[in-house]
Amino acid sequence: MKLVDLRSDTVTKPTPGMREAMARAEVGDDVFGEDPTVNKLQEVVAELLGKEAALFVPSGTMSNQIAIKCHTQPGDEVILEADSHSFHYEGGGPAMLSGVQLHPIPGVRGVISAAQVAGAVRPGDHHYPRSRLVCIENTHNRAGGTVFPLQTIREIREVADRCGLRMHLDGARLWNAAVASGISEREFAAPFDSVSVCLSKGLGAPIGSLIVGSREFIELAHRYRKVFGGGMRQVGIIAAAGLYALAHHRERLADDHRRARRLAEALAAMPGAAVDLASVQTNMAFVDVSASGLSAAEVVAKVREQGVLCLALGPSVIRLVTHLDVDDAGVDQAIAAFQAVLKERRG
Repeated sequence: MKLVDLRSDTVTKPTPGMREAMARAEVGDDVFGEDPTVNKLQEVVAELLGKEAALFVPSGTMSNQIAIKCHTQPGDEVILEADSHSFHYEGGGPAMLSGVQLHPIPGVRGVISAAQVAGAVRPGDHHYPRSRLVCIENTHNRAGGTVFPLQTIREIREVADRCGLRMHLDGARLWNAAVASGISEREFAAPFDSVSVCLSKGLGAPIGSLIVGSREFIELAHRYRKVFGGGMRQVGIIAAAGLYALAHHRERLADDHRRARRLAEALAAMPGAAVDLASVQTNMAFVDVSASGLSAAEVVAKVREQGVLCLALGPSVIRLVTHLDVDDAGVDQAIAAFQAVLKERRG
């Protein structure tokens, strides 16, 4: 039985072409700034996102935490959406590493408004923390891979400028947002002081993220990468995978989006399953199985027996993510597995 892994788009294996690029990579000591492949990757990503410079780091969490550290001082406050990755999944890093507190705002499918941001800014009074940074996630993971509208981002930028706030974009899946919306990564990045992007999610590289911004910002980010333990040596071997992914795997993200939509629509039609189809905008589908009489964990265990892996996000919600290693046959297998499990329960 073929295994279909829909837990995350981080589970992909390097393609043969990517492995060849990695094997041929010219390398040097990146801590000394002497790895030519890393330097090329940084130049390419900075150019793609329209910023002056970029820095290669091991993970998206590190890139977000470096940005928060660069933009804030201890005791500052960071405004962000309540289900954002930096709030839920980065181990309390803002408090531990930067000494800041977070001000989460409830959004709609991961989107917060300029009015909400303006309302969250603290008064200029010493009793309050200093509002300093706004973080936006695009696409938004816990909202189902939704795209944050560019016009709303621009409106939030206007608030930030009025209130003296900086802005950081957690663009781990920005590549998906660009393909889904037809808006370039550069346009999405323009309103932000810093942007992080991931290579090991939708693009299928085995490791790595980048953070971009002004030259002055990246110089400071370089220092914090060292402090956080992110300095690497002959890292061109994995930077080559990122360059290959950028050249070969961006446009094909549309296939992942198409497959996620087909999967979501099939699940939505099954008794005992509910899907918010308006949230299925990129490569994720979230299904609520509470009406089936089974818990999410029970459904996950049962479909696993049929060769389909997925992730329970709570008592009743399951996340499924399409990616480079899931083809149309894999989607068919997943649909059949869920149909069998839910039909068995109804029977």
